[in-house]
Amino acid sequence: MLYNSTNCFLFFKEYQSFRIGSDGNLQGVGLFINAEPKTGHLVVLSCIENSPAARAGIHEGDELMEINGERLDGVASEAAAQKLRGRVGTSVTVKVQSVDDFGSSCVREIKLPREVIKLSPVSSSIISHKTPDGHLSKTGYVKLSTFSQTAAEEMENTVYEMENEGVQSYILDLRNNPGGLVKAGLDVAQIWLDGTETLVNTIDRDGSMLPINMIDGHALTQDPLVVLVNEGSASASEILAGALHDNGRAILVGHRTFGKGKIQSVTELHDGSALFITVAKYLSPALHDIDQVGITPDVQCTTDFLNSPRDTFKHGSSTSSSLESDSCILVAEHQLEDIQESKGSAS
Repeated sequence: MLYNSTNCFLFFKEYQSFRIGSDGNLQGVGLFINAEPKTGHLVVLSCIENSPAARAGIHEGDELMEINGERLDGVASEAAAQKLRGRVGTSVTVKVQSVDDFGSSCVREIKLPREVIKLSPVSSSIISHKTPDGHLSKTGYVKLSTFSQTAAEEMENTVYEMENEGVQSYILDLRNNPGGLVKAGLDVAQIWLDGTETLVNTIDRDGSMLPINMIDGHALTQDPLVVLVNEGSASASEILAGALHDNGRAILVGHRTFGKGKIQSVTELHDGSALFITVAKYLSPALHDIDQVGITPDVQCTTDFLNSPRDTFKHGSSTSSSLESDSCILVAEHQLEDIQESKGSAS
């Protein structure tokens, strides 16, 4: 039986994605991939440590060309990710192209076993560069990949560590975060907000609205914050972005978000699929509709900054080329610099 998608739906793949977001586990090979904007080629963003992909020697920047003999020309990153996922004990064959430091390319065909992959929802690095007056500036870059049960706790620990490292501003990256547990998103919002602010509004089928407010919130830091979003930011990501933006805590940089603002009850079925029933929808604190609309950022990303000379980003003790060439991060850095300059002028 198939239900109208505006009310409820019964799809196995969607439920897989929901489970990945909520419990932080997936069955697959441990690859994060994305389409390269100019060419559309699927490129490896990273491999999860000790995953089948990492053990096989697949690295950041490798191009994913085929999955089980099927060419990936024109295939979206999420569709390719679905092909990589599967039941533990099965395997998938991929063809990847690597380029070494001397510019030579190598194409390999690799058979990867699928395993249970434990995802950490939070990854981070400190971006360091010198200001025009010669001082060292530190920006905390925090990537939140999913809203699992441990997301808020890991975010809190990360912010504490960065504050101790002398970080002066933050970039919170919600790009391609499909959501997960809404409660986790609300808990993360309270790490950045003070007081009794409204985090999100719910509106039921009868049109009755109920705000969800913080209770005596105490932010861990008041440092300037930019949030990165794109068309892959959905559900709890949009709730968090809306809460931080509408309460004046963060500037949004990137592209319009996905637009998934439904509240759904979930019933797991015996065949491994699930029944999702829409019972209400979300509005941002400023009463902006999220569902099928999305959130428009304050500043769009462009590629104008990609070739601009600047100091190198640091990831721990090594250079992170992916951060260095990410135009949205560069735009976010400029926004943070403007905020800090305006605060300096005001003082």
